Amino acid sequence: MRTFVRDTAVWDVACPSRPSRVAGVTMAGFRVRDLDALRMVPHPAMTLLVEFGAASPVLDRDGGRRQRGSMVAGPGLGFGGSVRVWGENVECVQVRLSPLIARAVLGVSPADLGDAVVSLEDLWGREASRIRERLGGVPSWQDRFALVDALLARRHEAERPVDPEVAWAWRRIVGSRGRARVDGLAAEVGWSRKRLWSRFRSQLGLAPKQAEKLVRFDHAAHRLVAGVAAARVAADTGYADQSHLHRDVMAFTGATPATVSAEPFLAVDDIAWPGSAPSPA
Repeated sequence: MRTFVRDTAVWDVACPSRPSRVAGVTMAGFRVRDLDALRMVPHPAMTLLVEFGAASPVLDRDGGRRQRGSMVAGPGLGFGGSVRVWGENVECVQVRLSPLIARAVLGVSPADLGDAVVSLEDLWGREASRIRERLGGVPSWQDRFALVDALLARRHEAERPVDPEVAWAWRRIVGSRGRARVDGLAAEVGWSRKRLWSRFRSQLGLAPKQAEKLVRFDHAAHRLVAGVAAARVAADTGYADQSHLHRDVMAFTGATPATVSAEPFLAVDDIAWPGSAPSPA
């Protein structure tokens, strides 16, 4: 376990010693004594948070909506800077699920969730309570990761995957860091544009163009956190200019690029998900 420190944020972070058995699953463990109003930043994955500590994390959204405990959220979580999470004595396993496997693992399509945050108990029933109890009873973080991984693998095997054409299009978007020619994806898989857009959105919860913008923003945001100047980030990540980058960052986070570059939610990735964040070069 390593300690992450950024301004007033001090978190203990644990990582699995081996990859998940399920492609598209990554996870990290967090122990936070005082989680102070952390801004959630949109990320191109579904988020599954399984808590088991002395107190439950609290997620606040615009309009006074509040969620406690273990939860599931779609890739748009935090759009516009509308979501904060806070709490004391928080212990949890956070899982990032590729939208390609989210339906199989969660039992619900990302499209059905949209930008909502739902209780894990609402999706899994008593299984959510059982996994929480078991996580609190095992002696180490590696045992906790193994326990969660076994559960996700069992659920994944029982469900049908997304269409291979949709999976291919998603991987092209991610692999290009949001710079794929989205209008050409349909032709490359041999589908009409309308069919690809419809299947993509119904199975992954995002239209291809939305997915492209989210993936590009995520890469740019991590480059900002790595200390790269905004002008260079804009040039390197496919934005028309620095103003275009500024508008996108504001739309996704409600904050300027300078503010986003210091966000703990992004900065911790280098420890929690090593190798996932881009280098400054």
